[in-house]
Amino acid sequence: MRVLVLGGGAREHAIALALRQAEAEVAVASPNTNPGLEAIARESRRIDPTLPEPVVAFAKQSKMDLVVVGPEAPLAAGVADALRAQGIPVVGPSVAGARLETSKPYCRELLTKYGLDVSPKHVVVREADRLTAAVAEIGGPFVVKPAGLTSGKGVRVQGLDFVPDEVGMAYAKQLLDSGPGEVVLEERLEGEEFSLMAFVTDSGVFPMPAVQDYKRALEGDLGGNTGGMGSYSQRDHLLPFLAGSARDAALDVLKRTVEALRQEGISYRGVLYGGFMLTRRGPALLEFNARFGDPEAINVLTLYEEGDFAELLRGVAEGRVDPNLVRFRLRATVVKYLVPPGYGSKPTAGGILKVDEPAISALGVHVLYGNVDRVGGYGLRLTSSRAVALVGEASAIHEAGIRVESALAHVEGDYYVRHDIGTKADLSKRTEHMRQLLVPGAKPSPLPLSVAPPGAPPSSAASASQVI
Repeated sequence: MRVLVLGGGAREHAIALALRQAEAEVAVASPNTNPGLEAIARESRRIDPTLPEPVVAFAKQSKMDLVVVGPEAPLAAGVADALRAQGIPVVGPSVAGARLETSKPYCRELLTKYGLDVSPKHVVVREADRLTAAVAEIGGPFVVKPAGLTSGKGVRVQGLDFVPDEVGMAYAKQLLDSGPGEVVLEERLEGEEFSLMAFVTDSGVFPMPAVQDYKRALEGDLGGNTGGMGSYSQRDHLLPFLAGSARDAALDVLKRTVEALRQEGISYRGVLYGGFMLTRRGPALLEFNARFGDPEAINVLTLYEEGDFAELLRGVAEGRVDPNLVRFRLRATVVKYLVPPGYGSKPTAGGILKVDEPAISALGVHVLYGNVDRVGGYGLRLTSSRAVALVGEASAIHEAGIRVESALAHVEGDYYVRHDIGTKADLSKRTEHMRQLLVPGAKPSPLPLSVAPPGAPPSSAASASQVI
């Protein structure tokens, strides 16, 4: 099978590796270089994946049997629609289906219309003079969310990114003036975040293992929002603080949302990612993504059992999935991203990393490449984006994390990594945080209202944040 992967990050590297294990011929269309993809792709083109015409032309010229859309921007640009119009199977929803991610107001309004009471208290604001009333309506710490796509970096949380109401409202006004004329204000929830992704097609919704992502740049969940510093998954496909009943409740939200889209005349064929906050009242939906998460895809695809991943994805694209192909090994995983210094605020590009991939692989750790340029041997030139993802697996989360930490001895250069991801101390903190929230009659501890300055030292006192 010939499969075209759109995008050039570590997520797409993970997708391509899983396809190669299924003996598919992989081609790549990306605006940037990626050493990992270049090494395994049968064909690679420097194409902007958000441009439908060149993507369709490449897919037709190379006689692709399937196209897999990695990032969100091509979905918003209608690339999946253009491919389907030419009879080319594609894993990725239409523009209409992708609105779950590309328009937060649309997402909240759809959930309300179909009675899915899983949203935080929220107000969609379209006029700046409504901001004061909206903040009063929220009635407590609030979150400012751009209405459209911001690569996971546009959300500002009161208590972590700003303190006075006026600062949050000024940011919201800035978004109104520069964006689509909408902004969403939501209550800041107390709990622990988790991600649940599923393959979605006409024949059903098929879940993947649950994952917890780390969005904040600095240890202790401080610092600026990022595309994701790392993530972990647990051996039983749950999480230390996430029981099976809560996971099932989140899965039900995905299923009911897909049915709501169907009622709207929208057939969804692709990956649906639910970003949830587990609260005292159960899972609350923070966001939907209309594609594999990054880094979450690295966790789950590392665990995909050797089988026909290409056939599974073709089934998603064509509307029928064999449940026997949705198989994930019972192992824990930890992903840690190596990023340029200052990532999350002012990243420094141009540095050189030396990654001894053979030595790292000998430790049982996989190396996945982001947006970097190869500079002879093991050298990599950093851009301002995430550079390299290291993923370890073991029977326990902290053991997988230790493997990744040992792999760092084989990386030279100036980079930053969050060492606390998947450690026993961090997992215990999160589990205890949820346990205290769920104690009957207990009052949740007040949310912190202090902002860490850029470059602040790590702290274990930060509460889980509502981040998209």
